[in-house]
Amino acid sequence: MTSPIRTSYTLIPNQKYRRSCRHYNKFSNVLGTDSLSLSTLGNFKALPLEIFQMVLEYLPVKDISMLSMVSKTISSRLINYISTPTGNKRLLLQDFHNPERSGNRKEPSMLEHYRSLGLLLKRCTLLLPTKERLKYIHKILSEISCFKLSGCSDPLHCSGLQCYGVFLQTLTAGWDELECHRVYNFLCELSNLPRRVQTAVSSKPGSARKLELRIRIFCRNVLLNHSVHSSDSAFWLTRILKPWPMVNQARLLYIIFGPASNLDGHVVWQKMTEGPTDETSLKGLADAIKLLYDPEAKEWTADDVISLVDELAVVPQEWLLENSARLLILCGNNICFTFMASKAVNGRAIELARLVVFLALVCEKDMYCMDWAVKMMQKVCKVFNTSGERNNFLQSVENAFAHIVMDALQSVISGEHDEEDRSFLYLFHLVNAQANFHKEILYLTMSNKT
Repeated sequence: MTSPIRTSYTLIPNQKYRRSCRHYNKFSNVLGTDSLSLSTLGNFKALPLEIFQMVLEYLPVKDISMLSMVSKTISSRLINYISTPTGNKRLLLQDFHNPERSGNRKEPSMLEHYRSLGLLLKRCTLLLPTKERLKYIHKILSEISCFKLSGCSDPLHCSGLQCYGVFLQTLTAGWDELECHRVYNFLCELSNLPRRVQTAVSSKPGSARKLELRIRIFCRNVLLNHSVHSSDSAFWLTRILKPWPMVNQARLLYIIFGPASNLDGHVVWQKMTEGPTDETSLKGLADAIKLLYDPEAKEWTADDVISLVDELAVVPQEWLLENSARLLILCGNNICFTFMASKAVNGRAIELARLVVFLALVCEKDMYCMDWAVKMMQKVCKVFNTSGERNNFLQSVENAFAHIVMDALQSVISGEHDEEDRSFLYLFHLVNAQANFHKEILYLTMSNKT
């Protein structure tokens, strides 16, 4: 009895069992993949694909983007849904010319819709390389003509590029610089932006007005206006400007941020040369210059920015000094001082003296504190190496005041008046500026002595 029992225990069926086990494992792996795919659908596995897509019709886009994070399988189903005609019609809204579509309690605005869509596609394509993500997203958005640089017949009254900018900002939030470089290169390839910019900056100012307007709207609405952090805006502005020589950088900066007509949106090229302008016309340029001067804009040195400001002041022709002075004040103390110090170091004391006069004039007209202009001049005086250079500069300031006041007086005496008596008003502000400027110098001198 012992032997049969031992024999039955030591027979080979153990090996047969192992072989059958291997066959079972292969089969179960195939089944396991499908069962795993089904299991990651959760309760949705009971629904046919058509019913699943019908359910999506009732969900806000924000909720669909949250659903995409549940599993890779659901994300894949959502990608398929976006590519269907039904998904396209639901998600790719194109009501960009309807001013009434500004958002209400029942439906989000177009901007909010595309912000949510950007988040949805960001999450759905999370596992793809950047290049593949961009190709897929372009495939989805390629039919929207208002997302193209020259795709809309009325870009001034179209919210398409704003929606595209919000979409891209949401999509690229948190991406590193290398990935954002790829995004910019991809956009340039699609829109042919470099060639269009080359045409605009090489043409006579104003001769390609429609192209200038399209470049302005595309750069602002798609790349610059929707950045959350100033460093992001500086990054995109650097990408736009850096490929070009300094002369073209200044032209392009004026196209994007310079004054524009309230009627047709076209760039007003003669605004800085025909007469004094207001802060509103200069604010965009000043803010852009401050972005580039910020320490976070690592690709720009202080000399680069000062050279750009110097070049800007002759676009398309030499600006009135009052407008240059107003721009420097809007740029802030650091940029203003660095610009003036550069002139002092390079032996341009007479130009600097005239600039001081117009800084004082702008302080008088725009009601800034005059002691700011005096202290700025005092700070610049320390840049000169010798007392002789400093004294010559101060003498040049007084001479500049005298000559500019005399020129204004001559204009009034000769009867060069207009309906608003601008020449007389200019003389009035200039004399007051001179008096208040010297009053602050006296205050400063007397307080130092006591």
